[in-house]
Amino acid sequence: MEEFFTLLLATLAATLRVATPLILCAMGGLFSERSGIIDVGLEGKMLAAAFAAATTSALTGSPWLGLVMAIVAAETMALAHGFACITHRGNQVVSGVAINILAAGLTVVLGIAMFARGGQTPDLSPDQRLLPLFFKNAGDNILVYAALLSVPFTAWLIGKTRFGLRLRAVGEMPLAVDAAGISVTWLRYRAVLLCGLFAGLAGAYLSIAQNASFGRDMTAGQGFIALAAIIFGKWRPWPAFGACLIFGLLDAVAIRMQGVKVPGIGEVPVQLIQALPYLLTVFLLAGFIGRAIAPKAVGVPYEKEH
Repeated sequence: MEEFFTLLLATLAATLRVATPLILCAMGGLFSERSGIIDVGLEGKMLAAAFAAATTSALTGSPWLGLVMAIVAAETMALAHGFACITHRGNQVVSGVAINILAAGLTVVLGIAMFARGGQTPDLSPDQRLLPLFFKNAGDNILVYAALLSVPFTAWLIGKTRFGLRLRAVGEMPLAVDAAGISVTWLRYRAVLLCGLFAGLAGAYLSIAQNASFGRDMTAGQGFIALAAIIFGKWRPWPAFGACLIFGLLDAVAIRMQGVKVPGIGEVPVQLIQALPYLLTVFLLAGFIGRAIAPKAVGVPYEKEH
């Protein structure tokens, strides 16, 4: 029994560790999506932030400066997305895909130019990383707690404040918001910048907290899974948080199941378990979560009437 509880606690801790970047990214994406801006570029923002955090920490020895530069990198990408989609009313999906491609290529090119390690940064020492605060093997660094706090914070900001009311309104009926004398452009830019902030924290977690260096394409589709979690949660913070935990649990189980033989079945292919989050995405989006209705104005550029 004691062994079972030990395994259970270890799995729960692993679930939280794996889900942390998903939670942060999903909460950031919620702000953007609720304002009417589709953010396919979550992956690229997170990847750029991960590279900036590891590079800065490796060069300066300060993980806190690395965290700041991760946010700067993600915010730069967020502003580029906002400039294309809000100011110039470009196609939001195309802009997001372009950010993903730019981040994937630029991080490798800069990594090779700076460190000559095939796009990877040097391994970070303990002093250059964000280490666990209380429990050495639990991985409970400050960004894990930030992810947990981000959920009630997002729920409060979107659901209980004047800013949140306006944000929800601009994602549904931007014309009405504009008619009330509120700037649609400024509201959406603030939402996109909030998204960049959370994506920056998620990227920093990957490279200087969960891992000890940056590796090419280390986000491995987590930005897209976070976007799927938003849809699972029907654009609401707490259900999206639950979806992130489900994805984290599947990843944690995949790690634990490596080389394990199940009675009557044999060794379960790890690849099958690793594919479960993506299979679950298809399964749920096929209609098993009910109809997920996006904000009415999402993806629609707003042009002020004269």
